Amino acid sequence: MGTVIIAVSSSGADNWKSLKEDGLHDPANPSLEIMQAPTEALGVLAPDTAGNKVDWVQALQSGQISPRSSLNGKVEPEILDLDVVMKATTPLPYVIFPHRPHTEWMSCDTCHEEMFISENGANPISMGSILQGEHCGRCHGTVSFPLTECNRCHSVKSNSPVAPSSGAAREPAR
Repeated sequence: MGTVIIAVSSSGADNWKSLKEDGLHDPANPSLEIMQAPTEALGVLAPDTAGNKVDWVQALQSGQISPRSSLNGKVEPEILDLDVVMKATTPLPYVIFPHRPHTEWMSCDTCHEEMFISENGANPISMGSILQGEHCGRCHGTVSFPLTECNRCHSVKSNSPVAPSSGAAREPAR
């Protein structure tokens, strides 16, 4: 096996606190000495400006990580290049849900049909439900970028040419 060299950007690494100082771990716990430090564990991955400072989509696409697509590890992902525009977002811009980065990461059955019904208008998604850990909130705010990054989802102005005049789904711009 050859050696892999990964360029590390310090844009996020400077913001990681040690496990003793992060406010999450008990600083008196002797097990902290054997745990991997965030800088060591995450500093080799593609940097981001929010959350845990890792751009997980870039880390996946560049081959830095290769997660299992399902909990049982037996389901192969089917990459779906389809964006869904959600319009019930007043007064904020519409939300665009890009299937591609999600389906590159995990299989469709991870979310469908339990968390999301595959039918236009069948999902009563609201920021309230998301903040309570439902729908998008199952991952965003925990293992994905935080819910404080509003513009990552609320990114389509109502008069934008990418906002479809009818229907919720659109093929991505090429």
